Amino acid sequence: MNTTAAVTTVPTATPTPTSGATPESRTPEELRALAERAGRELEDAPALEIIRWAADTFGPRLCVTSSMEDAVVSHLASRVLPGVDVLFLDTGYHFPETLGTRDAVAAVMDVNVITLSPRLSVAEQDARYGPRLYERDPDLCCAMRKVKVLEEGLREYDAWATGLRRDESPTRANTPVVGWDARREKVKVAPIARWTSADVEAYVAEHGVLTNPLLQEGYTSIGCAPCTRRIAEGEDPRAGRWAGLAKTECGLHT
Repeated sequence: MNTTAAVTTVPTATPTPTSGATPESRTPEELRALAERAGRELEDAPALEIIRWAADTFGPRLCVTSSMEDAVVSHLASRVLPGVDVLFLDTGYHFPETLGTRDAVAAVMDVNVITLSPRLSVAEQDARYGPRLYERDPDLCCAMRKVKVLEEGLREYDAWATGLRRDESPTRANTPVVGWDARREKVKVAPIARWTSADVEAYVAEHGVLTNPLLQEGYTSIGCAPCTRRIAEGEDPRAGRWAGLAKTECGLHT
């Protein structure tokens, strides 16, 4: 995998394409047409069939992105594309439990975990923009520590798979199972878009999938530690993210 100064790689396995999958050079127009057709044809397909289509279509030019809240999509992808690249954005603000989940996934799953880091360390960002930028301008903080990092990390790929689900929030209610990421000119795959939280829990239990320990401690949506809290009984599952602010998304999916 090619890297830049902004990228730190943590290889755990060599990516191996699914049998019969051949990476091809496709134009953005061709990729968009693929995404639109697959989005229609796979809308009602099981999650494993959706991710298998992506693996067969893109081979090693498919990656998974994971916040390490759980490893469900990484596990799904590893079943059809052993050694699949799993991109993790290390913002410098993660809970220790999140980093521990990343390390456990790298150790026990047939995936290649790649940690992507911002160009500025937290200390360098503090020196340039002032401390606690996440409080004063959370959109700028997310843009530098997440959005820009992902855009650089996706350059080597034609498609990326995410764990977005429609039931998570109103902003995600229309998530296609396969769609076109126009900003990045990539095919975006959301194999579990139609799943509920109960479906996720059932899959985790059936396959023994790793999950972040914080999920057992009152956290229902896990991001950077300064911007994440436990939720109270009856609160929306994403109420613990950027609590007290109008902000509901980091910008990766909007």
